[in-house]
Amino acid sequence: MNCLIIDDEPFARELLEDYVAKIPSLNLLGSCEHVFEALEVLQQQKVDLVFSDINMPQVNGIEFIRSLHNPPYVIFVTAYPNYALEGFELDALDYIVKPVSFPRFLKAVNKALAVLHNRPATLAPPAPEYLFVKEGNSLQRVLFDEIYYIEGMKDYIKIILKNRVIITYLRMSRVEDQLPASRFTRIQKSYIVRMDAIKAISGNEVELYNLPEKLPIGKQYKEALLAQFGLS
Repeated sequence: MNCLIIDDEPFARELLEDYVAKIPSLNLLGSCEHVFEALEVLQQQKVDLVFSDINMPQVNGIEFIRSLHNPPYVIFVTAYPNYALEGFELDALDYIVKPVSFPRFLKAVNKALAVLHNRPATLAPPAPEYLFVKEGNSLQRVLFDEIYYIEGMKDYIKIILKNRVIITYLRMSRVEDQLPASRFTRIQKSYIVRMDAIKAISGNEVELYNLPEKLPIGKQYKEALLAQFGLS
């Protein structure tokens, strides 16, 4: 099971790293000081389980997990028991209060392994209407309704919003995974468009509301695009 540690305290990270190393079924993908590092790992690798602190600078652990479109399983590890209700409202598998003993950690991991292997059918919580992307030294909340289109530029993407443009280090395939397929469509290798922002489809180009530029439609994407509008 691929796991990730998020905690701003070095000693807490080292302790959890030691505990993880003792359990053969766990594979540690990263040990992160803050959510910015964690977001990069989550965007580039498949993470099954996150051990997250809650009280951290800028964005706390609960806010961070809540912001993810398709979050992994989470076990909160914190010195603050008063966050327990909020944690379990996010379907956290467990909530460990520091200091953490190895038997208590192992109990939480065994619970996670049982859930991961059985994957019981449950109603999924409502998906958020936004995603978080890194811009400079901060995480920016980007509302889906404000996105016109996204342009890929090798390892970066450019997000064209109603009032501004964000450029961030992220691959197109990763951001596409975070966007609801019911609202966004890929029209070309380098372009993802919000469907209700499309004003017209003319030949091999898409025209968007309130934007002067027209975007190209790739040959392999045109048939699927037309089908989404019932035009095929």
